[in-house]
Amino acid sequence: MDILQALIEVFPKSTHLNAQLAMAYYNMRDFDEAQQLFQDLHVRDPWRLSSMDVYSNILFVKECKAELSFLAHTAIKTDKYRPETCCIIGNYYSLKGEHERAVIYFKRALRLDPSYLSAWTLMGHEYVEMRNSAAAIEAYRRAVDINPRDYRAWYGLGQTYEIMRMHNYALYYFRKATKLRPYDARMWCAMGDTFDRLSRYEDAIKCYKQAEGNEDPEGSAILKLANAYKKTKDNDTAAAYFRKVLQQREAEGGGSIEERRDNADALLFLARHCKGKGLMQECERYCNRLLDIGGTVKDEAKSILEEMRERRRHPQS
Repeated sequence: MDILQALIEVFPKSTHLNAQLAMAYYNMRDFDEAQQLFQDLHVRDPWRLSSMDVYSNILFVKECKAELSFLAHTAIKTDKYRPETCCIIGNYYSLKGEHERAVIYFKRALRLDPSYLSAWTLMGHEYVEMRNSAAAIEAYRRAVDINPRDYRAWYGLGQTYEIMRMHNYALYYFRKATKLRPYDARMWCAMGDTFDRLSRYEDAIKCYKQAEGNEDPEGSAILKLANAYKKTKDNDTAAAYFRKVLQQREAEGGGSIEERRDNADALLFLARHCKGKGLMQECERYCNRLLDIGGTVKDEAKSILEEMRERRRHPQS
């Protein structure tokens, strides 16, 4: 990265160097910075197709439908027979949820260039969406045959075998992905989830700790650790992680329906845990928050609060 930036200072107008810098940010999963660099590159050289397939991947991940549509139209006008163009169009249709049409364009890219790694991997993703596991496995295998260091294909194989509930196979492929991408929390979380499904909770905890120690922008490893410790009956450690989950969600504000459900589970666990430990004030605080959520957890919170009131009224009982 430092070398690239130093070279760009010397050759600021080099589109090749700027594209390489954008690719570096993409591989670091800094999509905002990568998108800005690719956007600038596209403005400076609108007929450029090299690396624009990677730009389309970023627009797909960020769900920038209008920008991806514009990029696809520009690519068609430039050269509709380039593999990159087919890949861009494939990503556009995938974002629209038209997975069959996306596969058509990824196949077209591969007819133009059978060694086009990105198309094999992306086609594998489409087949996963279409619930065609056999075709997905074939596509991912072709990708790793071309480049055994492509962590995305190994990760895709792991996910596909997970869908098929072949957990030991999935572990093999997730291990490959973690070796290639040891600082990517997603790889460790995926392997941890597989161990969890096999009831190998100690191994799952090791994986989730690796994820927690690395880049985990979504913070999913903390919740997974809390639940894993809960399953091992290490309630003190589970409570510590559930508290972290709540702190994280409060700092972020809002949250999806799934996150609100996770918050309710965390609050209920902490309320029960604090009641058992005799931490009545903390328990009451969690119960009061559960009353605002409603549903079945509200009824349980009321029951816990009533039990605590009874204890205060009859401390010797």
